Amino acid sequence: MKIFKVLAVSAMALGMTSCVSKKQYDALSSNYKQCIENIGERQREIQDLKSQNSALTGENNLLKSQHDALKSSLDACLSNTGKSSANIDKLVGEINASNTYIKQLISSNAKNDSLNLALSNKLKRSLDNVSDEDVQVKVLKGVVMISLSDKMLYKTGDYNILPAAQEVLGKVAKVINDYDKYSVLIEGNTDNAALNSPNLPRDNWDLSALRGTSVAKVLQTQFGVDPARITAGGRSEYNPKATNMSVSGRAENRRTEIIIMPKLDEFMKLMDIAPKK
Repeated sequence: MKIFKVLAVSAMALGMTSCVSKKQYDALSSNYKQCIENIGERQREIQDLKSQNSALTGENNLLKSQHDALKSSLDACLSNTGKSSANIDKLVGEINASNTYIKQLISSNAKNDSLNLALSNKLKRSLDNVSDEDVQVKVLKGVVMISLSDKMLYKTGDYNILPAAQEVLGKVAKVINDYDKYSVLIEGNTDNAALNSPNLPRDNWDLSALRGTSVAKVLQTQFGVDPARITAGGRSEYNPKATNMSVSGRAENRRTEIIIMPKLDEFMKLMDIAPKK
């Protein structure tokens, strides 16, 4: 509400340019533009939070249904006089263990979601001056995904990183290094335009894989990202985001994705929490 009040005052001030000095007008105009930028950033954060809330709601509904199923089993057991008290005690113990696991899982998921959202927002702020067509950042299924267009990174049909891409990769590397408990997966993707050559890259498989490893090497050698955290490869034309029937669709499919996610051992910890059967 405070932002909209500022905008309203700014708009009124801008409409009264004949009553203020050039210096005052420039100050009000700058304030107005800053407010517009702030609103855009808040709207992006709101959209991220809505996505997180939707995912958590789905997980919560699933956990509730599992709890209800266990409770129904207990009720059926209690109504059956033929069951021994030992079996009932065992079932009660399993329900209590499941409830404990559910609480721990929700707590762990909430922590990871908060970290991922903070990571995503930091990346978006770092890359705020980069075109949305060239860089996209989003949280999907518990991981942070950065999609980089091929035109920003490479020449057509090539896998060597362009000098102009160094700044963007440096900003991404800074955030990756700040979140040193996360793993980094780098995937090259192409459109379905045939690439036949006796030399490397010979086809889209080669091109996508070489592009993935090129980004990995730059992050390692120039920006100090620990190579033990990196997995790099290519998916050729087989992971399209859009149709290859249009120019814009093929351009969207030609991309390199940097996926930042909790390390595998963090997921294994969750498995160790699960109640033993």
